[in-house]
Amino acid sequence: MTTYLSKLALAAAFAGTVLAAPALAEPILLDGGDIGESFTIKYDGFSNGTTISGLTAETTFTLTGVTDTTYSFDYVVSNTTSGDVGSRVSSFAFNTNPDIASASSTGDYRFVVTDSNYPNGVGNVDVCFKGGNSGSCAGNSGGAAAGETGMGTLTLNFADPLASLTLDDFFVRYQSVTGAGTVSSASGQQVSSSSGGTRVPEPGMLGILGVSLIGLGLARRRQSRGLRPA
Repeated sequence: MTTYLSKLALAAAFAGTVLAAPALAEPILLDGGDIGESFTIKYDGFSNGTTISGLTAETTFTLTGVTDTTYSFDYVVSNTTSGDVGSRVSSFAFNTNPDIASASSTGDYRFVVTDSNYPNGVGNVDVCFKGGNSGSCAGNSGGAAAGETGMGTLTLNFADPLASLTLDDFFVRYQSVTGAGTVSSASGQQVSSSSGGTRVPEPGMLGILGVSLIGLGLARRRQSRGLRPA
């Protein structure tokens, strides 16, 4: 029969395995102490729920300034599309917590839309930055072609003072897609993030870790009392 301690060891091992696995989307938590820090988001590419091999991109954000109601960044958008596939990254987007009031941008993605629908079933996003001037986040013109980069600055404005900012749900939009059959446009979602800021732990992972630690503490208490676990 499996003992209590054996069960606990299995549970702890399972929790450790799950915690070690990378999350598909990791929110980024920032505050004034992170000025000068950078973080990079990597994206896949998909259309109608199907991932398109070779359709990829990256965005790197560097926090450059913080006030009571604003966060400012330098941004670099890299179109890393490779192989037989070609594309143009026409826009990038993300959600904010707290909700954004407005935003401004310079450089290659200087057009801004807030609270707008993102294509390919993504749904509404809090803010998107586009290479071309249009009324939606689709971004039908401008941006960075495969192998190219686009850069500039952006500022996020909030109605009330905030102690910290969470950025989440990062997306990019691909236009002028070639080499992917009948697909001519697509979207990309965050598949990983690296460096900078503080990643917000997944609530479910914290729960698993907490249960494992509590169980380990109980087991040690039983051992110290000389009791045999049932």
